[in-house]
Amino acid sequence: MRVLLILASIADALLLVLLVAVSGFVFGGAPEGLSGDPSSVASWTGGAIACIAAPVLGFLLRRHGKPGVGVLIAWLPPAGALVLSSGIFHPY
Repeated sequence: MRVLLILASIADALLLVLLVAVSGFVFGGAPEGLSGDPSSVASWTGGAIACIAAPVLGFLLRRHGKPGVGVLIAWLPPAGALVLSSGIFHPY
């Protein structure tokens, strides 16, 4: 389970780097700029916070004897990103 948590942490970190790198192009302005619609910025920031909090919570749950739930929670942001980028949800 530790290996799955480490891989999930790496995937979450890479997703966070992608979110920060692309935010300037999505919201306008310089890279890492958040000068867009407030609700979009809030959801983007929530995604970034989820990428940080999910692996931390996964390791905490592993420490408290629930490694399966911790791995599941740690993999939620990458799984959510795959679902959102798969084209199931259309913005129009």
